[in-house]
Amino acid sequence: MEPVIQGLTLILDPFNIGLIFAGVVIGVAVGALPGLSSPMAVALLLPFTITLDPVPAICMMAALYCAGTFGGSITAILINAPGAPPAAATALDGYPMAKRGEAGRALGLAAVSSVMGGIFSLVVFLFAAPLLADIALEFRPPEYFALTVFALSMLASISGKSSLRNLIAGAFGVLLGTAGIHLTTGVERFTFGFYELTEGISFVPVLIGLFALGELLGQSQALNVTYERITSVVVKLPSMADFRKVGMTILRSSGIGTFIGILPAEGATVAAIMGYNEAKRWSKNKEEFGHGALEGIAGPEAANNAATGGAMVPTLALGIPGSGTTAIILAALIMHGFRPGPYLMQETPHFLYAIFGAMLMANFMFLGIGLAGAKLFSRITLIPRQFLWPSVFVFSMVGAYSFASSIFDIWVMFIAGVLGFLMKRHGFGPAPLVMGLILGKLVEESLSQSMIMFDNNWFQFFDSPIVVFFFVVTLLGLFWPVVRMVFNKLFNRQTEPS
Repeated sequence: MEPVIQGLTLILDPFNIGLIFAGVVIGVAVGALPGLSSPMAVALLLPFTITLDPVPAICMMAALYCAGTFGGSITAILINAPGAPPAAATALDGYPMAKRGEAGRALGLAAVSSVMGGIFSLVVFLFAAPLLADIALEFRPPEYFALTVFALSMLASISGKSSLRNLIAGAFGVLLGTAGIHLTTGVERFTFGFYELTEGISFVPVLIGLFALGELLGQSQALNVTYERITSVVVKLPSMADFRKVGMTILRSSGIGTFIGILPAEGATVAAIMGYNEAKRWSKNKEEFGHGALEGIAGPEAANNAATGGAMVPTLALGIPGSGTTAIILAALIMHGFRPGPYLMQETPHFLYAIFGAMLMANFMFLGIGLAGAKLFSRITLIPRQFLWPSVFVFSMVGAYSFASSIFDIWVMFIAGVLGFLMKRHGFGPAPLVMGLILGKLVEESLSQSMIMFDNNWFQFFDSPIVVFFFVVTLLGLFWPVVRMVFNKLFNRQTEPS
């Protein structure tokens, strides 16, 4: 009990609280701007924390990490421009709600779901870190390959009405992910003489182009259409009835996000996909998804924010970063003289509780910012489109360029925007493509490493119970309609009177 009191005492210093609040504000702002990301912000913050004491330095970074994950949902909901890849799933139902004049309701729901997911993962982080860290150690490249294949199979139902079109878009995204130099063999593929493609296609300009620019081109066809939006409805926050409706979705997605976050390198994007898919699977109103379903916001938001707390488990308990941002936090820990891993938990447990307290405080802070700011942010949808969308275009160009300071990325964004516009016209969802691009690199890398481990013997994949489990649920997920139809026929045949 003494380490808990010591840790909480450390963060209750007014100076430390001020730094945590600053981290939250920066995180929300960075997360909301397309092209900027939490890893980038934490990396830029790292040099400024050298002169700080270890506790306030790490706590500020952890607060920025939590808030940055939520910030991506703001522009995803308001203008269909996800600030980060995990928010792409939120845009599927958040933006339709904003279009029909319920931006405040969507933003408020996203804020509360994010906080609930974050608190859930932090409680797990506090009480079960050693046990969950041991489970994470069981995952090798074969297990990661099976998990990523399972995540890719979920793209079939993540958006749109056609599972086949979703899988085609996802497969095309995986194909785009193969461009560049293969890390295992060193072979250069699909670069077409452009040296900018040697490191692959960056997902940020593709993400901005598919969603923001694609929506801009779509809106340009309806400039003469007038939308009537009542201000009192636009700024209205979600009701208690809304939260009761999504309660189980938040709880389920929080568990999914925590588990995925614990696995190194999987991160919030996979968690958001799974959170959205499971929300749709268990919903009684599946037809509402893609048109502004409340569960379609609560599911991915609870999952991707729960992944932040989960990602801290291997980072602190094992010294293995659970995401790109926690890799920078790990470097900061070492820079300040700490030894991440079992020694950190044994020698300085009060420091562990201080980080827990800072992340918990950050969640409540951005809840206040999210709910108080929802009414302000939601008024963006009241801006005439003649002014709003040119501004979105400028921010999209800045976001695409700022990721790697490359003009080539702006051209990638333009091409992705036209592609996104054409895909939407022909019934293809943009989300599966960008998810396929992100997950494609993970699935290819883990497959290559697995084949080296197994000396090209495919059958050794089935030696792992975890791999077999994920392969089975992948097949069930893809062919569940057929399986259900067969079971229904067999059941009806048995119940028919002879």
